[in-house]
Amino acid sequence: MTRRPGRLPILASALVAALAVGAGAGAVIYSAVSSPNTKTVVRQVPVANSEPTANNSALTVGEIYRRSYKGVVEITVTSSSSSSPLGGEGQRAQGSGFVYDSEGNIVTNEHVVDGAKSVSVRFWNGDSYPATVVGTDPSTDLAVIKVDAPASILAPLPLGDSSKLLVGDGVVAIGSPFGLEETVTSGIVSALHRQMEAPNEFTINDSIQTDAAINHGNSGGPLLNSRGQVVGVNSQIRSDSGGSDGVGFAIPSNTIKSIASQLIASGKVEHAYLGVTVQTIPASVASDLNLVEGVTLKAVRSGTPAAKAKLHAATGLKTVENESYPTGGDVITAIDGQKITTSEELQRAIDAKRPGDTISLEFWRAGDSHKIDVTLATRPTQPPS
Repeated sequence: MTRRPGRLPILASALVAALAVGAGAGAVIYSAVSSPNTKTVVRQVPVANSEPTANNSALTVGEIYRRSYKGVVEITVTSSSSSSPLGGEGQRAQGSGFVYDSEGNIVTNEHVVDGAKSVSVRFWNGDSYPATVVGTDPSTDLAVIKVDAPASILAPLPLGDSSKLLVGDGVVAIGSPFGLEETVTSGIVSALHRQMEAPNEFTINDSIQTDAAINHGNSGGPLLNSRGQVVGVNSQIRSDSGGSDGVGFAIPSNTIKSIASQLIASGKVEHAYLGVTVQTIPASVASDLNLVEGVTLKAVRSGTPAAKAKLHAATGLKTVENESYPTGGDVITAIDGQKITTSEELQRAIDAKRPGDTISLEFWRAGDSHKIDVTLATRPTQPPS
């Protein structure tokens, strides 16, 4: 994923979850912004129960396209040149977005507009308008930009409920791959509950995996369900070549709804922060580790709420069934009375809170159960090194 168009670091593994999917056979993850290829990380998250498959499609691909294409835009970004101390004409990148409301707010990826010196939006009728960046959230790779355009060309797209998606459901992607605006591709939801690495190296939960063709320039464009509702924002692709021979990943609409509303209201988003690096301890190996099922603390960051609560990090490492697990640390088992069994559940519970909220944390330490109240802080811009 690109942290800045034209500025192309390879992102390191995120610090929150410890379940990583191997790249294998040279496959890597690329952003879907139209600029030189960059790499990032997608994780496979085990799902406890099998997902049911395939809702019946209500609309054809053509019907979805005809209902939706006017709400999809092409975004061109010029950023200051990192190679010239005077900036020069800068570097250009191109992505997609969709009209969020009748006020001219448009949702796209953070990595599309990060570092933007100027932003231009091209609509379905060929007209282009300058845009301003309302706000960005690197932790979810979402941004809102705004144009002052006539109401007659603004066609807001409705948001669907991404939690209702099933593996096998039909989906449609619309965007501007390689600058080819109003391009439509179709496929299915090939997996749910994936984890993507955000531009600031935190983790984006519950990402949608699809085999609908996603290419460079699709970044920020909508992924639509069979009712023509936006269920995701296309963001990354996993591919040997960097093209659509792989699979795509989208940020879920329920995350979009929460983040976009905050960005429009205040221009910023603050995420709650506990300050730990964690790993799941499955029930199947807990006894072999002399631990309990839950989420063990691999590390506790200095000065964080977890450190102030005097939570203990792991002191050792043990391998069970060819998997390494931290040992000797606290194991979180519940938050506010809600049982926690995986690192993903822990992160969702924290993500549902706001900075300053106090949570009741239950944990296991050296054979005994404990409970403590912890006041959450504001997540830093990047995970501590």
